[in-house]
Amino acid sequence: MKIPKILIVDDEAPARQRLMTLLSDIQVDCPTSVLGEAENAMSALDQLASLQPDILLLDVQMPGMSGIELAQHLGQHQAGFRPPSIIFVTAYDEFAVKAFEVHALDYLMKPVRASRLQDAIRRAAEQIRDGHPAALPLTGESALTRRKHFSVLERGRILLVPVTDVLFLKAQQKYVTLHTSQREYLVEESLTSIETELGDLLVRVHRNALVTRAAISGVERAVQVVDAEAGQEKASESWQVIVSGAAERLPISRRQWPVIKALVRV
Repeated sequence: MKIPKILIVDDEAPARQRLMTLLSDIQVDCPTSVLGEAENAMSALDQLASLQPDILLLDVQMPGMSGIELAQHLGQHQAGFRPPSIIFVTAYDEFAVKAFEVHALDYLMKPVRASRLQDAIRRAAEQIRDGHPAALPLTGESALTRRKHFSVLERGRILLVPVTDVLFLKAQQKYVTLHTSQREYLVEESLTSIETELGDLLVRVHRNALVTRAAISGVERAVQVVDAEAGQEKASESWQVIVSGAAERLPISRRQWPVIKALVRV
């Protein structure tokens, strides 16, 4: 059987050392290979692409990003990226329901007993051997922890884009593009699921676009040429939204015009 490769993620050094000691104690009956340690979720993401662990021993409560949110991001990317099996290790039993909502393999309470850790790792090894998915993607409706980031898969690495950096999102054919003041990204989510989760921060201006409410600086008239018949052109007046920090203007649909008009108080 393949020896599982493990990455330990915990913001407390004594907790990481405790897990290292336990893994050493059970090495004869449950061999593993510890690839490294991470003191927070961001550091763990940076190491995932290069280390490619089979198992994350993951704390829940950490500064910046919780283990639950990290698990959600890993579960969103199934194409071109195999997320590791997740074993949560925490002192807080109130997060158990959330942990299994993100399809964690197990949930261990601190102080962890060697026998419980061994059992969890063995089940993870069986999962890896059988080729079962390590995690499953969540929709915005089922995610129990409000995200602080969008996750983007680029060249085998997961990049995090803070929700607060987003100016707007557009659906284009099969993809959704996320736009910040610096660049754009492709995200593997639908506008509908994003709107369901973050509707208090984003507003739909058109069936193909969501805009950050705080980024809307105004609206302006736009004239479109439509219905060219018999050599004649008919002008149609419409409105488009001005997004602070973005050069692109986004059209406002007739259906959404009353909503946007109320926001900008035209």
